Amino acid sequence: MLDGRFFIYKKHFLYSGFFMSNSEPAIDPAALRLGQRVVEMRQNNGQTLDQLASASGVSRSMLSQIERGKANPTLAVTYRIAQSFGLSIGEMVDDPSLGSPIEVVHGSDPGNLFRDDEECRIRTLSPLHMEKNVEFYELVLAPGAALSSAPHFVGTRELLTVTAGRAAVVTEASESALNVGDSAYYRADVAHSVSNPGCEQLRAFLVVTYS
Repeated sequence: MLDGRFFIYKKHFLYSGFFMSNSEPAIDPAALRLGQRVVEMRQNNGQTLDQLASASGVSRSMLSQIERGKANPTLAVTYRIAQSFGLSIGEMVDDPSLGSPIEVVHGSDPGNLFRDDEECRIRTLSPLHMEKNVEFYELVLAPGAALSSAPHFVGTRELLTVTAGRAAVVTEASESALNVGDSAYYRADVAHSVSNPGCEQLRAFLVVTYS
């Protein structure tokens, strides 16, 4: 969680989201940890400072000071940086090493349901904050039901594995029938659909990858 460590009010001059003084300020441990976190996330994403500046709307010079622990960013600045990484402020600020090394996605958590009605149930099996290069879902379709999707981002692919019932996968160019234990890997950057042509409930796992 974000706390008062990032808002150290001194007799400093407020400039572009930072508290600055005429003298060299002592490095605040919280600011240093945040800076290390920004460096870690930026390098993991293969970004330069200029690229992160463009993605976050925070200037390169500000980011450089943050990464070196030389500045205490405001809430707005921290929020923009976190959003550019696909994180909440809490995820950006918290030290992952202080938490449990095992993160559980509970089946009883309604927040993990993307859709739940008589025809279709889609539940995410991957943490919602996970970097969006891969997503893992459980899909349940009633007999005769279908899940149709518009094209996703260019390079998106899906891998569907049937665990119960039957499935039909249709893309703009082809159609395949799947039985229990079968898997289909297909382009999802074109119009596509998964349907249940059988008389029993279809259950499947769906992995979505983004290039």
